[in-house]
Amino acid sequence: MLIAITFYLLAFTAIAAAFMVVAARNPVHSVMFLILTFFAAAGLFILMGAEFIALLLVMVYVGAVAVLFLFVVMMLDVDFVELKQGFLSYLPAGLIVAFIILAEMIMVGAAYFSGASKTVVPTDPETSNLERFGEVLYTDYAGAFEAAGLVLLVAMIGAIVLTLRERKGVRTQNAMDQIARTREEGVELVDVEPGQGLG
Repeated sequence: MLIAITFYLLAFTAIAAAFMVVAARNPVHSVMFLILTFFAAAGLFILMGAEFIALLLVMVYVGAVAVLFLFVVMMLDVDFVELKQGFLSYLPAGLIVAFIILAEMIMVGAAYFSGASKTVVPTDPETSNLERFGEVLYTDYAGAFEAAGLVLLVAMIGAIVLTLRERKGVRTQNAMDQIARTREEGVELVDVEPGQGLG
């Protein structure tokens, strides 16, 4: 009974939070709902017995949300001063998200340690969850894993290209010109008369 309640709660929270990521007009609110979506999905993975994927989801993707928010700020030219002025207005939404995440963690922990969630996915007691995950990922889904890496690489390059701006009037170095420069181009001999300085 506890497993079913936890599953439906996490599933509803993940769907609702994912919808609010798209529906929210404020980028800060979208980031908060995205973090909530990741935590709900991590809870579902724990109920399935895939603790490593849940940990990976929280540690990697929740950390990447900060990078995503950085790209949003760079692409939309969001003024940080204006955001800091309205910091207290984000406090209620942040407290609600934090309370929901805390409730999810308590329910998932209670369901996990009750022992019922460990039987959802059949596992070999002699091998760890990480070993089974590696065997499946790098054998059955090796092509999909490499394709996902290629998609992430293209997305990273695209984000860099979109945020790259050329600034006029900025002096840059040309390494090839510096390497190809000869002594005659870099040294100037001046014959100074006695008692006179350089003009």
